[in-house]
Amino acid sequence: MPVVKLTPDFIENNLTCPPDKRKIEFCNSSDSPYYVPGFYIAVQQTSQGTGTYYLRYKNADGKTSHQKIGRSSDISLADARSKAKQLKSEITLGADPRAEAKAKKAVPTYADFMLNQYMPYVKSRKRSWKKDESLLRCHILAVFGSKRLNQISKVQVQLFHTMLREEKKLSAAQCDHNLKLMRSSLNLAVDWEVIDKNPIARIKLFKEDNKVEHYLNDDELQRLMLVLKTDRNRMVCNVILLLAATGMRVSELLTRRVGDVDLGSSTIVIGALSSKSKKVRSLPINSVAEDILSQQIEGKGRNENLFINRLTGLRIKSINKTWNRLRNEAGLPHLRLHDLRHQYASFLVNSGRTLYEVQQILGHSDPKVTMRYAHLSSKSLQAAAASASDAINDAMQAVS
Repeated sequence: MPVVKLTPDFIENNLTCPPDKRKIEFCNSSDSPYYVPGFYIAVQQTSQGTGTYYLRYKNADGKTSHQKIGRSSDISLADARSKAKQLKSEITLGADPRAEAKAKKAVPTYADFMLNQYMPYVKSRKRSWKKDESLLRCHILAVFGSKRLNQISKVQVQLFHTMLREEKKLSAAQCDHNLKLMRSSLNLAVDWEVIDKNPIARIKLFKEDNKVEHYLNDDELQRLMLVLKTDRNRMVCNVILLLAATGMRVSELLTRRVGDVDLGSSTIVIGALSSKSKKVRSLPINSVAEDILSQQIEGKGRNENLFINRLTGLRIKSINKTWNRLRNEAGLPHLRLHDLRHQYASFLVNSGRTLYEVQQILGHSDPKVTMRYAHLSSKSLQAAAASASDAINDAMQAVS
């Protein structure tokens, strides 16, 4: 490698590689005003007239390393020398720019991390993992799949979150689901020490209130009960009546077995695999539920499914088709199966039961979820407030 006096004129006119070489390195002589130990420029046979500045140094293991600074077409000799001096100072203090660059390249792409690390991990820990898989396939990987985890920035994800709303026309909740998945996955990457910090931890959600709840008035409830009482599909009608009488989720009820029901103690056990909270809970049942469950249990052995498709002999997995017919017959096309859970909560609250009692029966792990029913208790609160006026009136009459 020839030692030359690097000057702007040399860079302008002498960056040529001999025909018999693939590459040549021009080392800077100590009498050059641009001298820094280890600073040189390399010229490839395929790029005559243009070179690349490097700094040669010894790493912590005593091995020679070469750190690229920039091409002569992009950076001046003076700026390249300044960068070389800065690198030299950092190396003296213990830095290793090449090792750091390799470490950055070792960070997996978002697609690699999500498909080969995140998804195998959550499949046994998260019941809604298929939703994650769908969000990745439909929206996230197309934008961030090829980026390494340490290349994902807050600005990029913020723009993505906004784009889903404005261009893809997704609901605020759907946009937030995408952001939550990215945020939780990068938190996991931090926990596993794949990256140092989560760059999108503080991006705000849209958090629009999209909760839809339908409560039945007396006339609507009577119409529904009439259809459920007279329809020929008694199995599905019993399922729907139990949903209204217990407040259970559809998945919780359809997966119950005969052995889960204890009519003696008026309870039904919901297993951890079926429960949204992933905890076993014992649900008290009322007389309406007991009557229906007695019908379902009669003639069955223990541990058999409560609700069986008479044609296949297998457990009923969905009642949506029949429910759609029944609710239309009742003149309630807007009523969802999950609304029956809300209706059950309204029965409890409006009869004077506390929100704590409602929380325990519905199996809410967070009391904030139960607070959505607080407005239903206004009639009960008004009655409670009226009791104070009764006491005052009684006292005033006593002294008059």
